[in-house]
Amino acid sequence: QEQYKSLTGKDDAVRDFLDQHPDVSEFLSSVNTLVDMSVDKYEDRSFSHLMVSFGCTGGQHRSVYCAEKLLQHLRETQNVQITLWHRELD
Repeated sequence: QEQYKSLTGKDDAVRDFLDQHPDVSEFLSSVNTLVDMSVDKYEDRSFSHLMVSFGCTGGQHRSVYCAEKLLQHLRETQNVQITLWHRELD
């Protein structure tokens, strides 16, 4: 989408665009479930580090959006320390 080319997954226009797609919401729901399970299992086994990575063609729209959404979910549901790094943006 040309109008989003200079934007990132942190921008309202991109977030609004992706929020309108049910497949994105379904994907994130699955991600949240999988990561929640993993966090619980890691805590049970006394592991201290879990890495989750997202990728997309340019690394600035979908992957950033998904990482930000997962960050929000984890902050709301888990008691974990989170470091978020957007490789293509940082």
